[in-house]
Amino acid sequence: MGNTFNWRKIPWAKVLSVAFLVLFPLLVDSDYYRHLFIIALMWVVIGSSWNLLSGYTGQVSFGHAIFFGVGAYTAGLFTTKLSMSAWWGMLLGGPVSLLVGIVIGWICFRLRGPYFALATIAIGEIFRQVAENWISFTEGMQGILIIQTFRSKIPYYYLALGLAIACVGTIALVLRSKWGFYFIAIREDQDAAEALGISSYRYKSLSLMISSFFTGLAGAFYMNYMAFIDPQVVFSLHYISIMAILVGIIGGVGTIWGPAVGAFIMVLLQETFRSSFYGLVPRWVSEAHVLVFGLLVIFVIRYMANGMVGDWPKIQQLWSRPKAVSSPSVSGN
Repeated sequence: MGNTFNWRKIPWAKVLSVAFLVLFPLLVDSDYYRHLFIIALMWVVIGSSWNLLSGYTGQVSFGHAIFFGVGAYTAGLFTTKLSMSAWWGMLLGGPVSLLVGIVIGWICFRLRGPYFALATIAIGEIFRQVAENWISFTEGMQGILIIQTFRSKIPYYYLALGLAIACVGTIALVLRSKWGFYFIAIREDQDAAEALGISSYRYKSLSLMISSFFTGLAGAFYMNYMAFIDPQVVFSLHYISIMAILVGIIGGVGTIWGPAVGAFIMVLLQETFRSSFYGLVPRWVSEAHVLVFGLLVIFVIRYMANGMVGDWPKIQQLWSRPKAVSSPSVSGN
């Protein structure tokens, strides 16, 4: 008998999720909710990129703001210095960030563990200081302001959705290839991987190149969408680098779909605190969002170490009702 197509093998949850995202801006007429989804999709790209390097390759980075900021400034400087459209800068935002990633990898991959993480923090601060003080080139703290191309948010939404699908799809394909197995081998035991003939520097560099490329694209998109950037935002350790880590941890480090889930959760939480729970609680409560995020991370690490996606079976067990166990009948003699 010939092979028959098995409908049960289709991942319906993923298909329905993508279908919902495609139809969302057409079904929802509110620019406010469209904006939230645009930002969430941008964070899907950043979180997935960070997860490839840190979750799958084991190189925990606190410096992804570097690539985000480089991509954003590449797009912005195309307008201010070359009088060209920032969309041309977006095409180069990814490649320029990739080149920066190669240099940073050459410097930092000599280090391991916490020393690598600290090095990425230091280099991120260097980039922020340069952007703040090189006023003749970056406009300093004044920032870069451009004119938005589209008044409607729908084109930006579908561009963000396309970037998210391209990023997640590319990472999924890479992880199914030889590179993916090498990344995981380096994460688990770098010395053992090198003993088997795997060049740790080469494959860590490849992981960083892919990660920095998509993060740079996200930064260039941010420049075109928000139409304004400054060093305190795009090179921020807190708003970009730490947020990328939170997205990965909450959703699930070392999972394909974890950062996507974590991105929507974190954006929803951020907006909820920003709006003081939509006016239901005092303003001072919303100002404690950093404390709440810290407690959330502690809770996830303690009870769901694999994140929402990795520990989804455990979450389902919490909601499922235990079946009643009937006691065996005792028969007298």
